[in-house]
Amino acid sequence: MSRVDRVLFDHIAIGVPGIADTTPFLAGVLGGVPDSGYPSGPFTWGTYRFDGGGCIELIEPVGPSGFVHRFLAERGPGIHHVTFKVPSLDEACARAEAEGYGIVSRDDSDPEWKEAFLHPKQALGIVVQFAEPGPADEASLPPTPPPAVPAPPSPVTLRGLRMRCQSRERAMTQWRGVLQGEMTEGPRGSLHFRWPGSFMRLAVEIDPVQNEGPLAIELRSPRRLTLPSGAHPVLGTVFTAEEV
Repeated sequence: MSRVDRVLFDHIAIGVPGIADTTPFLAGVLGGVPDSGYPSGPFTWGTYRFDGGGCIELIEPVGPSGFVHRFLAERGPGIHHVTFKVPSLDEACARAEAEGYGIVSRDDSDPEWKEAFLHPKQALGIVVQFAEPGPADEASLPPTPPPAVPAPPSPVTLRGLRMRCQSRERAMTQWRGVLQGEMTEGPRGSLHFRWPGSFMRLAVEIDPVQNEGPLAIELRSPRRLTLPSGAHPVLGTVFTAEEV
């Protein structure tokens, strides 16, 4: 792990009861490549990488209680958070606080991964993680990535995440002001946010009436994919694909 010199959209995290249950779809259908993972107290995590470098993280509960346990009990499987690597955790938190956000669960104890969070009640219906990576500790345990599948297909491209927000101003404050994304206008009044050097982008639909939060993970694929018509039964997440 190494430091970054700009804000980067790093990954989308999905809470699930069991990481191994996601393998047939993420690796077997989408061609995700097992990348990394570690146990971490009351949960364990694992990541799959896709063509171009986009990343999905799975978080699985461990033991009797924890935040993943609560998330699954209240909502079932689904998108839990998005993670942005930042050059300075102090500066990212200061930008958020200047815009009226409260900082949740800040932890500076691990020099490899200092982190803080924005609560979904403030952060447009999704947990937002700021993470300041540092030099890797050579004494760290080797990673334990999620399972692979025999003869996986070629990976699809993870285009990014589609979300809904009730106002342009709030979307711009969060994704452009606090997270320093570059904004362009999308079709039908949507806003697109990109981070130079990142493999994914956020597409934000504006609707003043509907609930805010994530809508779908968007894919791009050179091959035809068989996707559920609604939320995936294991991942609790909608996946949409554009064929290229």
